[in-house]
Amino acid sequence: MNIAETLTAALPFMLKYQGQTVVIKYGGNAMTDERIKKSVLSDILLLKTMGINVVLVHGGGPAINDMLEKYGKESRFINGLRHTDEETAELALAALSGMVNKSLVRDIQRLGGEAIGISGVDGRMIEVKQLSDELGFVGEITRINTEIIERIAKTTAIPVIATAGVDKFGEFYNVNADTAASRIAGELQAERFILLSDVRGLYADFPDETSFLHEVNLFEIDNLIATGKITGGMIPKLEAIKYAMQNGLTEAVLLDGRLKNSLILELFTDEGFGTLIKK
Repeated sequence: MNIAETLTAALPFMLKYQGQTVVIKYGGNAMTDERIKKSVLSDILLLKTMGINVVLVHGGGPAINDMLEKYGKESRFINGLRHTDEETAELALAALSGMVNKSLVRDIQRLGGEAIGISGVDGRMIEVKQLSDELGFVGEITRINTEIIERIAKTTAIPVIATAGVDKFGEFYNVNADTAASRIAGELQAERFILLSDVRGLYADFPDETSFLHEVNLFEIDNLIATGKITGGMIPKLEAIKYAMQNGLTEAVLLDGRLKNSLILELFTDEGFGTLIKK
C-alpha cells in the first residue's frame, strides 16, 4: 500500500478522534529508552497536530528510586505500592515534577511541539486521602479536578501530568500512576484511554503469542485473574481500569509502547495493535 492509500484508509479514524480526548499513560521501558521515547513522543505530537486533545500522564519509578538512593532512603514496597514517609513523598514529587515531567516537556518542545508540565498538586488537581497507615504517605484518590487539564488541552499545548496528590491539609502524597491516569481518563470522558506497557497486551496463556487477546471485557478479565492467567504487575493496571470504568471510562487499551508507531497503529487501523478492554 502506498502513502496515499494508507492515509485514505486512516481517514475515518482520523475523523473519529478529531476534537476528542485521548489520555495516554506513559511509563516503563518506553520512557527510559531514549530511542523509544522519541518515537512515542513523535506519535503523540502527531496526534495533537491532527486535532486530537492528547493528555499525557506519566509515572517515574526509576527516577524516584534514583532520587531516594541519592538521599540514602531505602525503597520498600508493600503489595506493589511504595511505602512512603513524609520525606519520601517530597523526594518523589521532586523526581516526578522536577525531573521526569520537565524532561518530557523539553523533549516535546525539541520535536517542535508545545507542552505544559503540571502535577496533581497544582490546582489540587488530584485530591487524596491516606490509603493506609501501613503505607504512609500513599494517597487514595478522592477527586480529580479537570479544569486545568481541559484549559491546557484546548490550546496548542499538550498537558503533561505528574501523578502526585494533595490532601485537604496540603500534604503531598505518592499516587499510583496507573490509577491516576485511569481516573483522569474517566473524569474527562476520554474517547480512548491507552496504557502503554512493556508487553503487547493481554494473553490467555502468556507468553504464547497465539493466545493474544485482541479484545476482552471486565468479566473475562476477572476470570483470567481468578484462574491465574494474569498475575503480577498487570493486576494493579487492570484494577485501575476496572475502577475507572465504574466512574465514566468506557474503553481502554493495553499497548506495547516499545514498538515503533504502536499508538498510530492502534488508533488509525481496523485491527488495532493492543488489547481493547470494554465493559
